[in-house]
Amino acid sequence: MLALMFQEIEDLGVVRLIVAVPWVYPVVSALHIIGIGTLLGSIVAVDLRLLRILGPQFDEALSALVRMALCGFALAATTGLLLLSVRIANYAENPFFLIKMVIVAAAGGNALLLRQVGLGINFAILVARPAARFSGAVSLCLWVSAVFAGRWIAFS
Repeated sequence: MLALMFQEIEDLGVVRLIVAVPWVYPVVSALHIIGIGTLLGSIVAVDLRLLRILGPQFDEALSALVRMALCGFALAATTGLLLLSVRIANYAENPFFLIKMVIVAAAGGNALLLRQVGLGINFAILVARPAARFSGAVSLCLWVSAVFAGRWIAFS
């Protein structure tokens, strides 16, 4: 049942295009890396502010950085799904891919929880909360771990 579903995904027209046209896979892969870089670059600055490593002069830019992180995540997730679809059966059996997915889900849950806690609160007030500092530390660890797990996918 699962093998049939995976085969149907791999047989989709857009997936066949990625495989058939020589330059498409490298472009999708490069866009995936750009998405990861945008996400990580933006979220690290936010997390460093939550940890009070960066000062309050960065507060004005934080909402823009969060939006950039969301755009980076959207790009990375979209292109990641395209890359996954080419060999979905292989990825479904790869422990590092599965670990990466769990880490990304945990990082997303951490971000949603922080958003719920900080909804309607000035960022300077949010930064003063110990829970925000903890969330920033967890976020840094999770996103960096997701990058490491992603790199291990290719070597397993």
